[in-house]
Amino acid sequence: MWQLKKEKNKPVYQQIVELILGYIDQGRLLPGEKIPSERKLAELLTVNRTTIVHALDELVSMGVIVRKRGSGTVINDGKWGVYRGSTIDWRHYLSKGNTIKTHEYNKKAHRILANRVEVLDVYSGDLPLGLVPELDLPTISWKEFLNEEKKQDSYGYFPLRQLIVERLNETNKLSLDVPNLMLTPGAQQALLLLVQVLLNNGDALAIEEPSSFYQLFIFQAAGIRVYGIPVDKEGMRVDVLEEKILKNRIKMVLVNPNYQNPTGTTMSLKRRKELISICRKYQLPIVEDDVFGELYFDEESRPPLLKKMDPENVIYIGSFSKILGATTKIGWLSGPVKVIEKVAKIRSDLDLNMSIFPQVLAYNALENKTYESQMSDLRLVLFEKMTDLTVRLDEKLKDEVSYYVPEGGCYLWLTFKNVKITTTDYDLLLTQGVIVTPGFVLGAGPQSLRINFSRLIPEQSVILVDVLTEMIRKKIASN
Repeated sequence: MWQLKKEKNKPVYQQIVELILGYIDQGRLLPGEKIPSERKLAELLTVNRTTIVHALDELVSMGVIVRKRGSGTVINDGKWGVYRGSTIDWRHYLSKGNTIKTHEYNKKAHRILANRVEVLDVYSGDLPLGLVPELDLPTISWKEFLNEEKKQDSYGYFPLRQLIVERLNETNKLSLDVPNLMLTPGAQQALLLLVQVLLNNGDALAIEEPSSFYQLFIFQAAGIRVYGIPVDKEGMRVDVLEEKILKNRIKMVLVNPNYQNPTGTTMSLKRRKELISICRKYQLPIVEDDVFGELYFDEESRPPLLKKMDPENVIYIGSFSKILGATTKIGWLSGPVKVIEKVAKIRSDLDLNMSIFPQVLAYNALENKTYESQMSDLRLVLFEKMTDLTVRLDEKLKDEVSYYVPEGGCYLWLTFKNVKITTTDYDLLLTQGVIVTPGFVLGAGPQSLRINFSRLIPEQSVILVDVLTEMIRKKIASN
């Protein structure tokens, strides 16, 4: 395995770095796997030990390997802080949407979802079809569609932009103008275009830990270091954030403050003020991901958006995908006009113009007279599903698990308190047709899991809690 084809015009240490990176990409070196000692590697690759030390130092600085006292050197089993240099074909990934590197567990889950009829699926991130608002398609001719296309520019379909701005201003007390907002085919493209505008190769980005953004390998592929900041019941820990800013030179902060994915937490008003203060102090932009923003349970208790509190320093991302379905592919990005102009130019340069069809459909959905009442019904159903699940958890597992009661969204983050959970336990759940989202695919450990309670009916909540109870019972018995 350890063979080095030496190239004349490239430093040997760099060739060794590329060799190890290649083995990782090919799956020949796995996360957590120990690599040979410096002396042994020098023998295997027929180079001097100094060259090996230089190569390994480089891999440590990239976050690819970790030196553990008493255990040797191992392949990093997470992505936090990993730097791989810029290798991304932006046009390919932004147009195809290939932004998530699939974990082995996810592959198994997808295979089961595709091949088994009866599964208990609290893994999928979307609302079940039965909860998606029922909205009639507009009666519109082909020529009318073509005519509507004339109302679209590099920022998107103007009537939809105007309508979204009006809604955001009304519901969140913002003061946006249409030039402050552009449309994107989903929140992910908005984020990835922002990376191109605001960050450079080698810069560092802070996100919550755990986070659904942990799965976006494109940050590392674009040469961006990603650092996780722990989340507690009040949201991102800004004390830890400041430590990371000073130590790792963070250049941008990405947060999901409302019904965070996966923990379901809502950032407190106090924590929001602290976050804004820290980012002002170090002159860092905040990207506020609010794709779950409309799925609140109590409108009166909603804290103000970060965008409301600091409009010039916060870039706001929203989406219809969590409400109208993932295939809708309509999101938006709101920020200072100069930022929006730069993002629109990059997208235009990459020839990534949006289709007029989903934009017209989304506009008609928002204009539908029943949209608001259906959204109210949806929030009530989600609250009832969440309440039903938490009641059943308290009845059977009150002393065995902990969780935070979300104030909106569709996710509950459950942590096992008294037994050690491993990846094998999740594989056993898969064999029973019970599919959850383990913490290890979201940047946390296997002790926690995410449940999409929107996909549960009462009978399934009973089954899920019973299955988890039995798993805990067996773990205790085996110890």
